[in-house]
Amino acid sequence: MVLKSFFATKRARKETRDGFISILPWIIGFIIFFFLPVLKSVYYSFTEWSFMIDPVWIGLDNYRYMFTDDPLFYKALSVTFNYVLLSLPIKLFLGVMLALLLNWKIRGMNLYRTLFYIPAVVSGVSVALMWMSLLQPDTGIVNTLLSYIGIQGPGWFWDPKWALISVASLSVWRVGGSAVIYLAGLQNISPQLYEASEIDGAGKIRQFWKITLPLLTPTLLFQLIIEMIGSFKVFTEAFVITGGGPLKATYFYLLYFYEEAFQNSNTGYASALVVVLVIIIMTFTAILRYTSKHWVYYES
Repeated sequence: MVLKSFFATKRARKETRDGFISILPWIIGFIIFFFLPVLKSVYYSFTEWSFMIDPVWIGLDNYRYMFTDDPLFYKALSVTFNYVLLSLPIKLFLGVMLALLLNWKIRGMNLYRTLFYIPAVVSGVSVALMWMSLLQPDTGIVNTLLSYIGIQGPGWFWDPKWALISVASLSVWRVGGSAVIYLAGLQNISPQLYEASEIDGAGKIRQFWKITLPLLTPTLLFQLIIEMIGSFKVFTEAFVITGGGPLKATYFYLLYFYEEAFQNSNTGYASALVVVLVIIIMTFTAILRYTSKHWVYYES
């Protein structure tokens, strides 16, 4: 018995060692390309620094200016929050609905799944240019089609009232990527649950509300966090199409960071902006994780 325990322990130690060796490249990459840059960004946020001069320690001056004297900080934060509130529900709802359609057992479904997923891997710059062409106020296809039925299309990206909505509509283009994740969650639900509910007389709508949606909530939580983080980091669309305009209607947080870091060479202040954004994202993620115990259900 002692000999068996010794070999079992030896084997366990070998498996543990081999496991650490296997993930060592990832750990090294994480430390070099993520952890250390994060620490340096936190340090630089307490300095006055540009690429042309060495960093000078100024303590909390960057944060003091940010929260008390910088109107652009609050403008960029407000626009980004509005974008998150506008785009996130759309992406979640359409992603689930599309996943339900892609879960049907019909001929050629694998082709449909592939077609809907392709936009998720297309370059963000090319997508932005395509939508800019489609939504041109005078020559765009969308306004041209609207004119055929007697509707005068808005200015879209070039109208302060519609610019943020137009940028948010671009998020619908990549909903196929979310739908694939939801599809995996749907296919992980036990078919026996649906069979039992049919025996009890439950229809499709009742099955959705009582079985599908509750057991899909773990996937919803995952996607909610991922999509929320992605929404806070929106940049490409505004940079390519609007440049933050018109009248700073699409002046997103990362666009403000980009201008401070690479146009104004105010890298220390830009680092402070990034630190605040990370804190905001971590706070909302922690809130979602904490509240998930009240609305996330697991089959077990």
